[in-house]
Amino acid sequence: MRRSRALPGAVGALCRALPPRSRLAPDILRRARFDRPQATLGFWRLLYAVLKQIHGAEWTESDAIDTQIRFVKSALWYHGYGRPELYQLPSDGSAGSRELLLAFSWLLHRVNLLERLLARNRVKTGDETSVCTCEDDLTHSGRDTTEIAPEYGLEGRVDVRYLQWLNGKLRFQWRSLHAQHQEHCKLLHKIHLFTSGSHTDQALGHFSVTETDLIRHPENYSQLLQHLELETMQLEAFLEWKQLEAVYWQWMETVLDNMAEEGSMCAEQDAPEQTSKLQERATCCPWAESMTAQIDRLSGEMTALHSQLHQLVAHRRSAWCQKVKTREEELQKEDFCSKLGKIEESVELKLLDLMNHGAPNRNRMHGSCRLVFRSKHSASKTGFGGSVSKEPVPAVSAPEVIRELRMREASLQRELKQLQDECKQRLDGIAERLDGVICISP
Repeated sequence: MRRSRALPGAVGALCRALPPRSRLAPDILRRARFDRPQATLGFWRLLYAVLKQIHGAEWTESDAIDTQIRFVKSALWYHGYGRPELYQLPSDGSAGSRELLLAFSWLLHRVNLLERLLARNRVKTGDETSVCTCEDDLTHSGRDTTEIAPEYGLEGRVDVRYLQWLNGKLRFQWRSLHAQHQEHCKLLHKIHLFTSGSHTDQALGHFSVTETDLIRHPENYSQLLQHLELETMQLEAFLEWKQLEAVYWQWMETVLDNMAEEGSMCAEQDAPEQTSKLQERATCCPWAESMTAQIDRLSGEMTALHSQLHQLVAHRRSAWCQKVKTREEELQKEDFCSKLGKIEESVELKLLDLMNHGAPNRNRMHGSCRLVFRSKHSASKTGFGGSVSKEPVPAVSAPEVIRELRMREASLQRELKQLQDECKQRLDGIAERLDGVICISP
């Protein structure tokens, strides 16, 4: 009884902790438990909004529902959600509210949905940047291509020219983004330089972009105050949710139990029908015995052909290996200088990687840091301040971050080289099994 009374409070706090534009009515979660179709569209819109915000993409509420559903399925597949029932839901949003409730709860637990949304939608009064020198943890998002593929096209053939066009488009967008980031850094440097010595906090010494805009346009202060009040309400709801979170997960256990009971009942109802179908097939196939004899005879012939092909492939493989060995000896004489340069580069990358692994107790930087400008003649250290205070704050200089990122780059280059070598070995193995085909490596 106590848990049933606390459940509305937990669901209400969860809904209030969500961003205003993607907020969900508490009654929709109750309807989704019983798989009501009235709650389906609301859940699709919720997942579309929160996943768009997590990935930092632009979105509008007027987007077509089939577009929203395709994006939600692809984003959930990217994060590692492997329940196939979700990817089989119709693209018109007419059913599947309970499956969407499970996916939403999985996001809450697996990717820390509320924490990431609060961090992304936080009101930023200072100039910040993202710094991450941690090792990437990709084990949760790695997918096996042999698993069930969503309906949005992983199992169909794709033209190589289309992939090349996408690659070129991605490179162009990356260069444009890099140019915009450089221009942004130049403008930040101008603002920090021109407002140096104007801030009352000596740990900062200069105004941020938001503070400069408030000085130029004081009428925007009320709008900033409203955003801060909304953020405070969300944080209060999040604290209430953390206190009642266990109640929500106990409720989700009952949802899973109900699904298991319904699945067992459906299996019991379908068992007699399946038995009768098998009996009908057995009575309608009097020629099954003759077909079995033919299949056995064909199987013997296929076994003999397989042994002949195996001998032929072994002979061709030995000839191919001899040609490759001769060519390798020729290349070793011709490309000694180029190979020496590659070896030196590989050694340099390995040394940087060893330096990276040689200091396991080094503090890894991750998250948002405030940008604080220091001139070359300043006695204080150039760095990223984590807080605003008159006390000395922990800071790290930009050269240290650059050095850490270069060491991480060396580690990634080593991993890339290993993957390229593995791909080359696989391609060589495939080429050896092809008869009459010449493969030219890129």
